[in-house]
Amino acid sequence: MHPNPIFRNENESRNLEFIRHRAFGSLAVNGDNGPLVSHVPFQISNDASFAELHLVRSNPIMRLLKEPQLAVLAVTGGDAYISPDWYGVDDQVPTWNYVAVHIRGTLQALDHENLDGVLRRLSAGMEERLLPKKPWTSEKMDEEVYLRMKRQIVPVGLTISSIDGTWKLSQNKPEEVRLAASDGLDQSGFGSEVNEISALMRQVKQG
Repeated sequence: MHPNPIFRNENESRNLEFIRHRAFGSLAVNGDNGPLVSHVPFQISNDASFAELHLVRSNPIMRLLKEPQLAVLAVTGGDAYISPDWYGVDDQVPTWNYVAVHIRGTLQALDHENLDGVLRRLSAGMEERLLPKKPWTSEKMDEEVYLRMKRQIVPVGLTISSIDGTWKLSQNKPEEVRLAASDGLDQSGFGSEVNEISALMRQVKQG
């Protein structure tokens, strides 16, 4: 998380809305030889106290989960390079605007009997976004094929201790300067989801 509190003043509901919508992040755990990172889809419980996901049985993180482990699930949004030339004022430096929310907590392997529920809830949450397409369900698969695939994965849960977001959108600049940078992004910016970052820059209030 960025240390400047100007970029960290979004309320809890905004951060939750963001991570529920993204539903995909980078899971990081301390391993014996350094950090281990996996990129995973997930689902947050209604009360935001728990995240469900699954890992391939051969994932190195699984070897650590003989005991619960502290972990971070980093969920990123759009990002974009900001040229100081766009500001229209002197003595500025390049920077990068972005949105990211970190979910911290305790990661543990769940009993295998939880796997069907985890998979069903996760796929249902994704498929409902595709309406009016008829949602995919595991009943469409050959039962033996599905069972064979399930044997390769393990249900995992993250008991959440904190959710912190960084929304770095030039809130530390005067409005006219921030809007000028947004115009620059629209004209020739690069990054990921640049138009989204530009729109967010226009919505925020000066810190």
